[in-house]
Amino acid sequence: MTSPGRREEDVRRMLEVPPPPVPADLLARATGRGDRLLRRRRALRRAGWFVLAAAVVAFAVWASVAQPWVVPPAATTPEIVGW
Repeated sequence: MTSPGRREEDVRRMLEVPPPPVPADLLARATGRGDRLLRRRRALRRAGWFVLAAAVVAFAVWASVAQPWVVPPAATTPEIVGW
């Protein structure tokens, strides 16, 4: 573990060094990257909603065709009583 005095010396040494130069086109690159990220996120969100809507439509079509809520017909006919 380092002592508090050692940490202070490290911080002072870091503050004495001049900051590195910032590229002139940093703002343009950061803005472009942010725009790309927003477009990608928006596209993924739209694709997700499209997949969800397609799944809902597919389920609705399947349910209307298969009618899983209807009791299936019996495999054999019931016995006739009283003949």
